[in-house]
Amino acid sequence: MTEAAQLQARPPAHPLWPLFVLVVGAGVLALVLAHPAADGTWENHPAHFWLVLGAAAINVALGYAVGVAAQRRRDARLLLVSLAFVSAAGFLGLHALATPGVLIGKNAGFELATPAGLSLAGLFAAASGLMLRPRAAERILALAWLLILALSAVMAFWAAISLAELGPFRGPLGAEELDGWQISLAGVGVVLYAAAALGYYRLYRLRRARFLLGIALAFALLAEAMLVIAWARSWRVSWWEWHLLMLVAFGAIAVSARTEWHEERFSPLYLDETLAGTREVSVLFADLQGFTSFSEKTTPARVAAMLNGYFRRLVPLLEAEGGVVHQIIGDAVMVIFNQTGDQPDHAPRAARTGLVFQAAAAEVAKNHPEWPRFRAGVNSGEVLAGLVGGPTGHRKHGVVGDTVNLAARLEAAAPVGKVVVGAETAAALPPGAVLERLPALEVKGKEGPVEAYVLQSL
Repeated sequence: MTEAAQLQARPPAHPLWPLFVLVVGAGVLALVLAHPAADGTWENHPAHFWLVLGAAAINVALGYAVGVAAQRRRDARLLLVSLAFVSAAGFLGLHALATPGVLIGKNAGFELATPAGLSLAGLFAAASGLMLRPRAAERILALAWLLILALSAVMAFWAAISLAELGPFRGPLGAEELDGWQISLAGVGVVLYAAAALGYYRLYRLRRARFLLGIALAFALLAEAMLVIAWARSWRVSWWEWHLLMLVAFGAIAVSARTEWHEERFSPLYLDETLAGTREVSVLFADLQGFTSFSEKTTPARVAAMLNGYFRRLVPLLEAEGGVVHQIIGDAVMVIFNQTGDQPDHAPRAARTGLVFQAAAAEVAKNHPEWPRFRAGVNSGEVLAGLVGGPTGHRKHGVVGDTVNLAARLEAAAPVGKVVVGAETAAALPPGAVLERLPALEVKGKEGPVEAYVLQSL
């Protein structure tokens, strides 16, 4: 069974199980504070190493997955969440190295790496929970690479001065000094993760997405973990508790993400503008004229070979030209330009891509005279760009509006091997574009005739 079928076959995981862990964690902390004798000792270096390294691995996977989604959707909240996971992963990895007798061994900087990394991650998490306005979100996206480089530099600098035992990490830290650092970092972390938990709970109240409640509870677990750090003593029950709370928190986020629809796994986190916003785009439709009759006379294997022969060459070409291949249905392909608002030249770009597409398709079909040929249509205008689908199950980020419908109609009216563009696209083309005006088109669903042109060259 495929991942999609599995997700549809089972109900989403309930996000309230981290609440049970939160309550149990508070109870354990209260017990060891009220009865210090209950804070027993268990010193197991390999268990500590693999526990911390496991948490780091979860954060690496989450950071990468959310980062890819942030880049694809140009969403500032996803970028901040990704940075939170990456910073936690880096410092947790350093802390694992400080496990005595495993790799590097005891090191002052690496011992403090977890509370330091979690505090830094908390800063990004708290910022991501804010209701970011469009202008603030654009500023964050503009600083994306600077933030990534700065975070990388901080982690590298921490590792370097820890290994070299420079500055505050000159030699082993005394118990009081270590406690002072941990309490200070824990205080910062509690505030930041509490703010993040409140921010995501507020977002949950607005959207009622179960994933958001899971995120809010996970950040509450991290706030509790930072609180426990202030009282924890090495290799005691309280010390193991904050490690486990941290692992459960990141694991809860991973499990919640796993239950979401794979195509838009992190869509509950999207900013409002990513979920739904008007945008000027250009849409290219292309399909094969005569595909039905070709399929009727040909075996399915040969039909599949023909389609793969075309799309093996054409899909990478469309993506290289900056288009988002929204869907392929049989012989038809739909491509969107400027879906994320970063292509002001979307109309000439889409028109040029249409010409390149037809030239490449003709080259592919040169040795196959029996294959049907493509016709293509391009239209530009305002659409609603956002998430389409139910709160669970299949969801897709696409575009909706008359602009899309007319692009499909223009493609149906195009001559074989040619590209037909609408009036809005034609008006946006650079000087020198060679256009042949078609007779006014009577298009199904449109009250009046439609102006359209065959694009000969740019």
